[in-house]
Amino acid sequence: MAYMEPFAGAAVTVLVLLDIFLTVLYARAGTAVFSPVVSRTIWMVFRLVSRPFGRNRGRVGSFCGPVILVALIFVWAAGLALGSGLIMHPHLGTGIRATGGSTPRDFMSALYAGASSLSFVGASDFKPQSAGFQALYMVNSLIGMSVMSLVLTYVMQIYNALRTRNALGLAIQTLSDDTGDAAELIAGLGPHGQFNSGFTNLTTLAASASAIKESHHFYPLLFYFRFAEPYYSVSQIATVLFDTVSLLKSGLSDEDYSWLKESATVAQCWRASMLLVGMLEEIFVPGQPAPFRSPADAADQERWRTRYMAALERCDRLASTRSPTRPPASRHTSRCESDGTRTSTG
Repeated sequence: MAYMEPFAGAAVTVLVLLDIFLTVLYARAGTAVFSPVVSRTIWMVFRLVSRPFGRNRGRVGSFCGPVILVALIFVWAAGLALGSGLIMHPHLGTGIRATGGSTPRDFMSALYAGASSLSFVGASDFKPQSAGFQALYMVNSLIGMSVMSLVLTYVMQIYNALRTRNALGLAIQTLSDDTGDAAELIAGLGPHGQFNSGFTNLTTLAASASAIKESHHFYPLLFYFRFAEPYYSVSQIATVLFDTVSLLKSGLSDEDYSWLKESATVAQCWRASMLLVGMLEEIFVPGQPAPFRSPADAADQERWRTRYMAALERCDRLASTRSPTRPPASRHTSRCESDGTRTSTG
């Protein structure tokens, strides 16, 4: 038993440090040890708790991301304290003694000594009595300070990336005349069919979509941050970009707009959105095929076909309304507008 506890404590410490390394430093989705399990469990709890709130579910769910972040920090700190406590417990009273009076030998005292050595609690009432435990205290102190610095940096990076994502969502919302409608976005980028100036804005949106895809790859915890406003969500951003590219490629004439339809900017919008949605599926539905490999059933195909045709019809109406001196544009030469479902469901 005297050897089992230190061995278990060392294993717990290594496991926690490995999870911190993979989550904070290696920073790739799907590589952490237990952080994804913690995140997904809390997310499922929030889904269950928010159901009775009806239309206010979104506001309840907006607390999920911060709660997961706090929970991960607590789990990491508690895991390191537990590992150190297990290592020290058999040696209380011998290798480690209290600074005054008799040395308690219960596990809570060992846990307190372990946390103190990591600088999570403060000045310790326990002192190492041998060179080996002095080295342990020194290593634990370095681990504690390093983890604290890494966690602070991790939190800052999370919220910087979140601000970038929100900025993209707000940009799409405002560029679409506060509708979240891809057709309104296209109409604003190319008024009267002139995309020369709007192409710069589309390039900015494409670059921002690639940036948030990579930030979510670095920090998959970002997927659990949501807000009451739907235009901040990853699904809303991806859906509007999907609709935008689809309408640009199918609703504009090849004769006049081939330069736009074949541009790398349009391709970047599509691919970045596909990769972002694929990663979203991997986080929330692990083990399932990526969306661009999943075959759609007949009902889905019919639903999207109906939605697409409605977008082209609205495109004609928009062209004739915003350009009264011109005859109504044909289905494949006008500026395209999405259907009235306000692309927020994905």
